[in-house]
Amino acid sequence: QVQLVESGGGLVQAGGSLRLSCAASGSTSSINAMGWYRQAPGKQRELVAAISRGGSLTYADSVKGRFTISRDNAKNTVYLQMTSLKPEDTAVYYCNVVGPLGSYMYWGQGTQVTVSS
Repeated sequence: QVQLVESGGGLVQAGGSLRLSCAASGSTSSINAMGWYRQAPGKQRELVAAISRGGSLTYADSVKGRFTISRDNAKNTVYLQMTSLKPEDTAVYYCNVVGPLGSYMYWGQGTQVTVSS
């Protein structure tokens, strides 16, 4: 079992920045990929960014150049630095971890990010 605790969401004006954090606890030694998804009202949950244990990065086209994902394996924590935020970035952001070969997947409780115009 892996438990995830997210923090860092909030309300920000367009053009502003926020940093999300997600700390994992429990059986963390087997975690492979860590990532962030988001879900806006009336829309499907979508991948924002992901990082493998070895550091390989994946970004949604809509956030490339504005968001940066990173992880601290010693702290079992993944971060999402979000800059140049837009109103369309407004969503609930969920932390996600995946085990080896997709053997398991866990989700955080979600944190609200609201970008005002």
